[in-house]
Amino acid sequence: MLKEKEKEQLFLWIFKFAGRKKVGMLFLCLTLISAAVFIWVFYVGKAGEDSREGNTVQSIRVNESVSMSDSLSEVSTEKIALLPSPPNYFLGYHLPIGHPCNSFTLPPPPADKKRTGPRPCPVCYLPVEEAIARMPTLTSPSPVLQNLMYVYEENFSRGAEFGGSEFGGYPTLKQRNESFDVRESMSVHCGFVRGTKPGRNTGFDIDEDDLLEMDQCNGVVVASAIFGNFDEINEPKNISDYSGKTVCFLMFVDEETEKYLRGSGRLGISKKIGLWRVIVARNLPYTDARRTGKIPKLLLHRLVPNARYSIWADGKLELVADPYQILERFLWRKNATFAISKHYRRFDVFVEAEANKAAGKYKNASIDSQIEFYKKEGLTPYAEAKLPLISDVPEGCVIVREHVPISNLFTCLWFNEVDRFTSRDQLSFSTVRDKILSRVDFHFNMFLDCERRNFVIQKYHRDLLLRLAPPVTTAQIPLPSPPPPLPMLETSPEKVVASPVGRGPGRRGKDKRSGSKRHRKVVAGSTENEAS
Repeated sequence: MLKEKEKEQLFLWIFKFAGRKKVGMLFLCLTLISAAVFIWVFYVGKAGEDSREGNTVQSIRVNESVSMSDSLSEVSTEKIALLPSPPNYFLGYHLPIGHPCNSFTLPPPPADKKRTGPRPCPVCYLPVEEAIARMPTLTSPSPVLQNLMYVYEENFSRGAEFGGSEFGGYPTLKQRNESFDVRESMSVHCGFVRGTKPGRNTGFDIDEDDLLEMDQCNGVVVASAIFGNFDEINEPKNISDYSGKTVCFLMFVDEETEKYLRGSGRLGISKKIGLWRVIVARNLPYTDARRTGKIPKLLLHRLVPNARYSIWADGKLELVADPYQILERFLWRKNATFAISKHYRRFDVFVEAEANKAAGKYKNASIDSQIEFYKKEGLTPYAEAKLPLISDVPEGCVIVREHVPISNLFTCLWFNEVDRFTSRDQLSFSTVRDKILSRVDFHFNMFLDCERRNFVIQKYHRDLLLRLAPPVTTAQIPLPSPPPPLPMLETSPEKVVASPVGRGPGRRGKDKRSGSKRHRKVVAGSTENEAS
């Protein structure tokens, strides 16, 4: 730092130089300005070197209590706090203080001894307009995983390992285990392994105009499917005008279901049934309709690659709440990227497996083999140690999710288990969930089954509807009236012979009793079919 005497000598030299050269006042001013700049650069450079040596960000502060002549000697440096950059992701929100949903609690179930099965319970939704206004403009963060790619293989061999299909690409057990190691960039099997675009010569093939329609879905998607003509199409209710214009409602069907819909007159050239856009899938990779249904259910992000959010509902369900209300209640308000309800009764995979075998939902040997495989990997019965996870068994007929890399990875790996083992996705759910949660903080929301029943109504499958339908009655044709009696001839009374009145055979034995128990009242079974 220059001393006072050195500064005086510097200015005297400048004046002498200016006088000796006989320059004007302009040159003197320019020289003074140059000197001031030199001194300023000197001190700034010194401060910059100090900050780089300390690997900290520093600034120069002039002490305003001293005079300008002493300011240079009072210059000091200090650390400053960097202002946080605005968030690049949606990080959730809290409803305002005093909002009725903040204090909302579930009421006790009604004391109805005649109805002991599952039932809906109240849910505190926001009004549709408010729910729409709260739709995030940013995506939610995807922990660790940022870039998810999918395996494409034109030529592959099954090898010696069990399970899998050509549609799934027969991933090896080594590839399966590596897929659970969540990294920043990953490439995994996720169906559609042949072809450059899902639905185009990949199996589960879709018409080009439908593919184009799905590519234009860049917001919210509601999807369902019916294969094997197994269910009736249920049109959504209580849908706002805004949702009707902005949400894609996609109903995937096979050719058998398409034939029935066209034959019944419900499906025309517009490919629309109410809000549903009916999309026909051809060249199906599985003969099992239930396994085929897992393709749009778990791989929806591959079929609608530009969508941000989706709600999946099985074909037997009728949606009765607005999609934006559902998304706000179960995703945005919970700051979650994946939401699914727990099973209404069972929460243990081992118990679920036995229930599936008892109901004949799949071959018992295949179910046993899958459970044994998971046991060797460490599967244990559900216990309170898993809290806050409230169940290992989902009611998988409804899935609400945001299409971010980590949730897409979850459904890809879940599908791979369904492709390798049985189609009973309840059995593989907790294995995939727990493996991912052991590595990353997956924002996962498992809600109550009664809350699910609040926004979807469960209907009968078509075969049960046919059995419960009343018999078709035909109109009885009235008998013609008897002809008028012929005129009788006069005869003597003794010649008239009375015709005996015919009597039908009388009832005998037990048939004479009016209270016969032969006609029993048939009671329809419960509407619940949790394994469907």
